[in-house]
Amino acid sequence: MSCGEPHEKDCSEVLDHLYEYLDREMPAGECADFQVHLDECSPCLEKYGLEQAVKKLVKRCCGHDDVPVDLRSKVMGRIELIRAGETVPEVSVLDQARHEQAQRERAADAQGTAAASPKADAAGNAAHAE
Repeated sequence: MSCGEPHEKDCSEVLDHLYEYLDREMPAGECADFQVHLDECSPCLEKYGLEQAVKKLVKRCCGHDDVPVDLRSKVMGRIELIRAGETVPEVSVLDQARHEQAQRERAADAQGTAAASPKADAAGNAAHAE
């Protein structure tokens, strides 16, 4: 995307790094250049406003959910690999986390079933005794 106007920082470069700016993960010097571009470029400012609104909506709707520590560490590990220019494994972090969560839930269900089984037997035995 380009607004057609000449800028010190190209529109496509600004949009490629928009979330770094939104998430305050951009170095201070680059933030200043970014802000200058947004002040000069209405289409990029509009896109920034839209992405900012989406980010706020997601935070409002999903911001109360705690992120599992292992998922956070895996995501951060992938980010570091990407920043270092290293090859990123093909397996999706989200798919891997879902798989691990399903394993934990199956284990918890198995424990719950085993724990509930003696109670059910005891209740059944008490009913037969009456």
